Amino acid sequence: MTALRNALGEETVGTTHLDGAGSPEQPPAFPEPMGAFSSPRSGLREQGTQQRNGEDDECDGSASLVWAATPGMLFQEDRQTSLHPLSLSWVLGYNSSLAVHSLMDGEDQVLLYVSSHTVVIYDILKNRQHHLQGHTNVISCLCVSEDRRWVATADRGPDALIVVWDSFSGIPVRTIFESHPKDGVSAIAISHDTKYLATISAGAVQRVCVWEWTSPVEKPVCSTELRPEFGHQDYVIFNPQNPCEFVSNSKTQVIFYLWGDAGLHYGAPVLNRQTFHSVVGHFSQSAFHVSASQALSGTSAGKLVVWDTAGPPEQPRAGPHRVRAAKLVPMQKDSITVLQALASCIVTGDVKGQVKFYNGQLQLLSCYSHSEVGPIRSISFSKTSPDASPTCSASSSQPFVTRNFILSTSDATVLHVATDRTKLERVMEEAKEAVNAITCHPRQACVAVGSRCGLLRLWDYQQNKYLISRIFTAGGIQCLSYDPEGYFLAAGCTDGSVYILDAISLLSSCKELKFSHGPVTHISFSHDSEYLATADEKYSVIVYKRVLQNGSGCWEHLAGLHSHYKPIRSILFGIQLDSNEPRLLSLGEDRQLIEYDLKSSNKDHLVVLHRDRVEQIAVPLCLAWYPQLSTESFILTANNCYKLKLYNTTTKMCRKTLLGPTLGSPLEKIQILPGTNTADPQKHYLAYITKDKVGLQILPVDGNPHKSSAFVCHPDGVSDLATSFDGRYIFTAGGNDCTVMKWEVNVNALDAAASLGGEDLIPFYNLLDGGREGEFFKELEDYFYYAQLHHHGVDTLETREVSTHIPLEEIPFVMRAMGFYPSEQKIEEMTNEVKFSKYVDTGEQVTKINLEDFIKLYVNHCPAFGLSMTEIQRAFQVLGYDNENGDRVIDRGNLLLLLQRRGEHMTEDELAQCLTTLLGRCPGRGGSKLDAYDPSGAAALIEEEIPAEITAEIFAADILSLPIAGKKNRKKEEMNL
Repeated sequence: MTALRNALGEETVGTTHLDGAGSPEQPPAFPEPMGAFSSPRSGLREQGTQQRNGEDDECDGSASLVWAATPGMLFQEDRQTSLHPLSLSWVLGYNSSLAVHSLMDGEDQVLLYVSSHTVVIYDILKNRQHHLQGHTNVISCLCVSEDRRWVATADRGPDALIVVWDSFSGIPVRTIFESHPKDGVSAIAISHDTKYLATISAGAVQRVCVWEWTSPVEKPVCSTELRPEFGHQDYVIFNPQNPCEFVSNSKTQVIFYLWGDAGLHYGAPVLNRQTFHSVVGHFSQSAFHVSASQALSGTSAGKLVVWDTAGPPEQPRAGPHRVRAAKLVPMQKDSITVLQALASCIVTGDVKGQVKFYNGQLQLLSCYSHSEVGPIRSISFSKTSPDASPTCSASSSQPFVTRNFILSTSDATVLHVATDRTKLERVMEEAKEAVNAITCHPRQACVAVGSRCGLLRLWDYQQNKYLISRIFTAGGIQCLSYDPEGYFLAAGCTDGSVYILDAISLLSSCKELKFSHGPVTHISFSHDSEYLATADEKYSVIVYKRVLQNGSGCWEHLAGLHSHYKPIRSILFGIQLDSNEPRLLSLGEDRQLIEYDLKSSNKDHLVVLHRDRVEQIAVPLCLAWYPQLSTESFILTANNCYKLKLYNTTTKMCRKTLLGPTLGSPLEKIQILPGTNTADPQKHYLAYITKDKVGLQILPVDGNPHKSSAFVCHPDGVSDLATSFDGRYIFTAGGNDCTVMKWEVNVNALDAAASLGGEDLIPFYNLLDGGREGEFFKELEDYFYYAQLHHHGVDTLETREVSTHIPLEEIPFVMRAMGFYPSEQKIEEMTNEVKFSKYVDTGEQVTKINLEDFIKLYVNHCPAFGLSMTEIQRAFQVLGYDNENGDRVIDRGNLLLLLQRRGEHMTEDELAQCLTTLLGRCPGRGGSKLDAYDPSGAAALIEEEIPAEITAEIFAADILSLPIAGKKNRKKEEMNL
């Protein structure tokens, strides 16, 4: 666009700096891919270290592979076994809001698209995928070079990245860190000479940058900031004839850019309804016209805006305000969603699924349409054209022929169009709304996938192909479950209905069951397939029973119960220990574990057998039956404080509390992985998901962090988890990212990592502040042995017995001395954990604990991340009030009353004793027993030392003597602790 380059010159609307680069009017060709290439943080360069033909390469291994790469080489060799415990094997679904690109055509049809944080290269004919992994956030935009060799991707979120990939080898050749550190990237484009990238940030105030990605310089060549009134710019494209020019647009504003020695300049021409006395509509995409002097923008009103300079092209550098809307051309009634310039043609796609070709004068040449094609999201043409040359003349007698192309639609469908035969082939058809539910067949390599749009599909995960599907129009699918024999598939829906289907044909086995008053969130069969239980968003558990009707099995409603007052997190069927009868449990955020008596329940009456409160402060999140690894049987739970807990299946007593994986968010769902080790059947593993990760944990759990490993699977959130019947695969559903990921399990890699982490106490020492040689451990040893002295009596003259143990009653004192202040219930749980640790095997209670076991007890029970000031402030927000200074405070008298009357309430004497101790007047200092104290003196001390109005900061720093940022811990200094 020569005239535009002249126009965008000295007088500019926006301008900024240029860092160390001359005007790239004659940009050099992309350099040979040799030398060192940077790579993303995911460590995907392992293949770059390979040596070819047994000889040493002087250049970097990845660069060597890039240099030698050829089209299609990704699928020529079998994938090697991953060295990670979990490796991505296949991805179902893709981000339909982003473009789908055609990398190859003809005999080889290869697509490139984005699924969550992964770029997928999919060979259609060979039915194989290759995954480009490096982003930890959902990819927000991508672009492909004209020759299909280079792929640039960017994301938005914490630690946002821009990565340039070689599509031939799958190697990341350049990673740009902190390109737009606050907000990430909303739009990206690559110049036709493949040397430059243009990026636009995703924040409220957007920044536009130009990068020379072939250069090792980490800073942009130039950048500028856009005004918020321009709207959110979400599309950008380079001028194919000049890499110094590019254009971007939002729904309301088109902006033209020019960069060179003087920096990056932009112009934002005004266009509204008054300009042409006609409705313009919202802008969708822009493109540079096949003519060098014009650009085009498509609109939602079915029109094309023709942009041109107001003055003659030869007028030198007149300024960006000279760029004007020259014409507003009505093309059609339907909204234009895609606009491209191809050779000498203009191509549009619209909301009716039509693809239209125009010549340079915007005269219609051809139209491709099909009734089943939805709103078009992207058009990608094959790299090579057919033998017949395209004809773009409206008066030509020759038929119009152009390249084959790939269509992607906003309803998640991808189609291949062969233009020489006007043949339309459906390549992919995925879920267009959130995928919330997955479940694996108990005997076959089949996984069922359900989405909010009502689409239910069965997928053969060995052959990687779809088997059958069904659409539910009444409501979206929230949860799925196979019965243990694999004959039935139950689906719970958002409208409260439950469908019980044939597991093969997906035909209904009986009439829909609709007894829930809210969306069904959980569904499960009993082990004998006689019962089906559901939980819904109205906190109810509903049970259905299988009955014989007219000689065939049918399901009928048995009973329901509003059993919880907060969301239900899990429902779980099991087997009675003394019989083969099923048992049913539900776990809610109300901290209640409820067991139902199915045998005593009858029509419309669901009997509760036991109701147990399993947590005091933490919120339980998930539930599973623990494998029979010992004589005692357990139920396993995980809570929001990163703790795993084992409860006796009969008494519901908490038998163990263990530190779980601390991976940024607690465990959301857990499943015992079916046996994978035939050599050692006692070896078991736990599959789990957190907010955004999937992981494996070696059983038995003991708090060792090296026994767990996790990987980012769905950065925007994981909605469900399933494991294959043979334990070889784990499946995760990504909810709103509309994808399902298949992960291959390698338990040997996890076992090896656990071995490398050390044995016995070595992993636990590393969890202590400073490790085995740190001050914290030395303090712990001192307190441990002082507890021995305290037990025998400090002033005794008798001969002491040297021991490596302390009695159980000393445990809370040592814990508190180390800065961990457990509640009375927590003390009881710790004591019972040690006391009954050998009771089932020996029939005897343990009365003492050694230092090694105490360290494990401390690590597993203390808060995973210590006491947070945020927690104290949250308590003050709930209990306090705002004083006249605007501070959130608690009245001193109210605080003392709350401590005596609420929670684990304290007596007046206990409270006075604790506060005088905390304030540095500890009775009994220097003695073996606590001295008596004067209550009136304690009251006077409390009134003197504690202000009438207490803030969270005063409570933490001056009363509890906890370190607060920016304040000295004066009480600790005074007490010389």
